[in-house]
Amino acid sequence: MKALAEALEGSEVSELDLTEGGTRILIRRRLEGEVVTLEAPTHPVSAPRRPAARRPRAADGGNAPAASAPDPSIAIVAPLTGVYYSAPSPTSALFTQVGDPVNVGQVVCIIEAMKVFNEIKSEVSGIVTALVPKNGQLVQKGDALIRVKPV
Repeated sequence: MKALAEALEGSEVSELDLTEGGTRILIRRRLEGEVVTLEAPTHPVSAPRRPAARRPRAADGGNAPAASAPDPSIAIVAPLTGVYYSAPSPTSALFTQVGDPVNVGQVVCIIEAMKVFNEIKSEVSGIVTALVPKNGQLVQKGDALIRVKPV
């Protein structure tokens, strides 16, 4: 394993997943100067399904077209796979809640991976519109954690 880690030094490889003889080795590292890109998803975050509401009828008797506004919020995504926590400890206040303002660099949650607690910081200033995962839920790299409407 030491030889693998040394081989990755100086390279731009951030993740290595190797399986040989029934043994799996997964090495992840954060590259110096790594830029996390925040993108709005191409599909809305799923919410509990409700029965479809009846749409108002247009003057000509047909159904009026549904006006769907694009989601203006930006997702703060998980930079690694781990367990999501919305507070520093079970007895502490939440880092942030829906409706709270956040600033660039503010810690908004923690992801625990391999007994290491990684602070996740906001890359955008705005108002929190959603906390996507539940506290203690396993999240995958790239999953939306928090949605922020930029201001």
